Amino acid sequence: MNSPNDRVAPSSPSTGSGSGVFTLPEPGGFDSHTHMDIMGLTVDGVLAAARAAGIGRVVNVGCDLPSSRWSVERAGEYDAVYAAVAIHPNETSSLDARRGEVLAEIAALAQSPRVVAIGETGLDYYRDWAAPPVQREWFRAHIEIARQAGKALMIHDRDAHEDVLSILAEYAPWPAYSVIFHCFSGDAAMAERCAEAGYLMSFAGNVTFKNADPLRAAALVAPPELMLAETDAPYLTPVPHRGKPNSPAMTAYTIRFLAELKKLDVAEICGVLQSTGARVFAW
Repeated sequence: MNSPNDRVAPSSPSTGSGSGVFTLPEPGGFDSHTHMDIMGLTVDGVLAAARAAGIGRVVNVGCDLPSSRWSVERAGEYDAVYAAVAIHPNETSSLDARRGEVLAEIAALAQSPRVVAIGETGLDYYRDWAAPPVQREWFRAHIEIARQAGKALMIHDRDAHEDVLSILAEYAPWPAYSVIFHCFSGDAAMAERCAEAGYLMSFAGNVTFKNADPLRAAALVAPPELMLAETDAPYLTPVPHRGKPNSPAMTAYTIRFLAELKKLDVAEICGVLQSTGARVFAW
């Protein structure tokens, strides 16, 4: 969960990205990071719309204990839903007095076979809701949980690239396909560093926005096999549906945009994404 839906202006994707309903070709795709718990919609309806767009799975991501619990519960009820659990860096200060108790519950939730990642965790220096030293301590604690549980680490990195990379380096080497930069926000140089380390870069709808040239440059640099696509819904609705509520179905537009940007066939990039998803999330 990076930014509200009104922070960046849109641009139209390249040719072929009209505003009508779009369905991905086989083998379809998935939404690697979403927040159905705050969409104000039924899970059944969200998943039906996603299926109609060729999105067969979603990872619902926790930001605190209630949303982490909700994610695990829904993942237990729906075959298409998987969970990630963590405390968002912006929430760490308010919970710091209960750190041990809270982290113990996150570790317990992580044992569910329906939990595929620990996240979103990381560092957010854009907001001042939690002191950076406190955020860094919680981030390291989440890394330990991910390592112990054998789950992927899903990172929220906002205006904190160097510290995030530095902390990750403390735990190197990382197993392949185990570190995900959710809603990747770096430039081409950052993408090159992530690729060299084997970190995955998950691109959200903001890659389609008008002033996102540095992000598009990063997507061009990122190897297809180290890319994921997400919505971060209900935020960051991609063009051509900018200004409307976001949902997992909209991942299809971001995937199509990435295919056009990288001059790949849509079915081809879907195949690569599906292969990567299976390696990362073991589904």
